[in-house]
Amino acid sequence: MEYKRSCMDRLQTIVLKEKRGVYYFQFPMLEEVKEISHGFSTRLGGVSQGEYASMNFSFTRGDDGNAVKENYRRICGVLDMPWERCVLSHQTHTVNIKKVTEEDAGKGVVSERDYRDVDGLITNERQIPLVTFFADCVPLYFVDPVHHAIGLSHSGWRGTVKRMGEKTLLAMNREFGTKAEDVLACVGPSICNQCYEVGEEVAEEFAQGFSQDQKTQILRKKENGKYLLDLWKANEIILLEASVQPQHLAVTDVCTKCNPHLLYSHRVMGEKRGNLAAFLMLK
Repeated sequence: MEYKRSCMDRLQTIVLKEKRGVYYFQFPMLEEVKEISHGFSTRLGGVSQGEYASMNFSFTRGDDGNAVKENYRRICGVLDMPWERCVLSHQTHTVNIKKVTEEDAGKGVVSERDYRDVDGLITNERQIPLVTFFADCVPLYFVDPVHHAIGLSHSGWRGTVKRMGEKTLLAMNREFGTKAEDVLACVGPSICNQCYEVGEEVAEEFAQGFSQDQKTQILRKKENGKYLLDLWKANEIILLEASVQPQHLAVTDVCTKCNPHLLYSHRVMGEKRGNLAAFLMLK
């Protein structure tokens, strides 16, 4: 499967795999941690039809619910996760983070969610896959091998400017004693800095939230008055400032907008599309 990579110096940070017809990404750094299972989905390998084709994980975009459940069965079978115990976020571009417990197992897939406005999930429970959703925004993975805890967050531009990555680490520290310097963190497939054009109002929020030097790294003004925003770099800066160690950080080089044959992209497809998903579980 051919696809475009944005930063050739990052070729080993994330790898595309295929198993039983399901295509998915994994981070080699996280594969070394034997007590977790993880993955990031693609469009390929599911049973959804039409504009959702074929590996859609959203129950709320109009797709057939049975097809979506089969998609969960397929990718969880490949990732060695119990699909019926997945816990789904309820994303509204907040920085709200939920601690997932055993009583939450299956919420969003086989039972209704009794929570709203949750863009981050953390847990130290075993055999509960955390699931968050994407179609250009940034997936953030967190693994604490010392306290045996994990976190998974959705960080669009709103979440990034409000430092979702740092807030997830603080929540893990509060609940599990996690220290950021012990954490393995990964920034997953999302829109790249050559594709993500934003207006003056978004650029101004980042200008206020980052130093002048950092601003020059994450914003580039175009001739049309718009800006190109680098969410990968912004999240990298946030995580390093939060005390994640450079050797414990993997940043993707795979852009959703550059690869619409492989990944859903809101910028390419608008609302008529499925959702990608990030998966993370303690075995």
